[in-house]
Amino acid sequence: MRFTIVLACALMSLTPAMGQVSVSVAVPGLSIGINVPTYPELVPVPGYPVYYAPRLGANYFFYDGMYWVYQRDAWYSSAWYNGPWGPVRAEAIPVFVLRVPVRYYRLPPVYFRGWRQDDPPHWGEHWGHDWDQRHAGWDKWDRGAAPPPAPLPVYQRQYSGKRYPSEPEQPELHSRNYGYEPRDPNVKQQYEERGIPVAPGEHGRSQGKDASPGQGHGQGQGQGQGQGQEKDNEKGGGRGQDHKD
Repeated sequence: MRFTIVLACALMSLTPAMGQVSVSVAVPGLSIGINVPTYPELVPVPGYPVYYAPRLGANYFFYDGMYWVYQRDAWYSSAWYNGPWGPVRAEAIPVFVLRVPVRYYRLPPVYFRGWRQDDPPHWGEHWGHDWDQRHAGWDKWDRGAAPPPAPLPVYQRQYSGKRYPSEPEQPELHSRNYGYEPRDPNVKQQYEERGIPVAPGEHGRSQGKDASPGQGHGQGQGQGQGQGQEKDNEKGGGRGQDHKD
């Protein structure tokens, strides 16, 4: 009886702060407080290989083939825009995700107050001296050497509502339609843990035969190469042929 009461209280504490948002984690019956019912608008963070979702009331990003959410002092990731979300240890968060400036967090926690908007969060201060020592220099990098952003998996736009795939269906659909090989070792590890196969060397192909057209505003960067290839295929693959949207 005592366990039941404690569990009920814990679940009540997870009530979403934003009414329009609630996504499930990879734990049955548990919510991290975000819901993304349709494929979100994703906009590049200038100068970073990361996208953010300006219209969601959540700290929601896309980097190197995966979605990343920072919610209630914890990081989660998923290969699909509405989860299920798996928790990610602070040690395994890609540095380019950690480097995203404070201003791109749409629901910043209280402890972000007072931090410069154009600087990354003070993760070393927040997570402590040991983490900071193990990740010395994480916030110092050559901005001219940043990798290009991964193409967005816009094929997922056609999967919403009742069409949104179950967790067992997601890896095969993602591999068949996206075909991108993550560059970041931490992202590769996430793919392996979730059983998502990748196509080696397919860094530039963004979607497969089930893909939908690009989303428009903010979506061109990082998608052009993959979508251009699709258009060539649809129009017969002729090089130098003009394409009209």
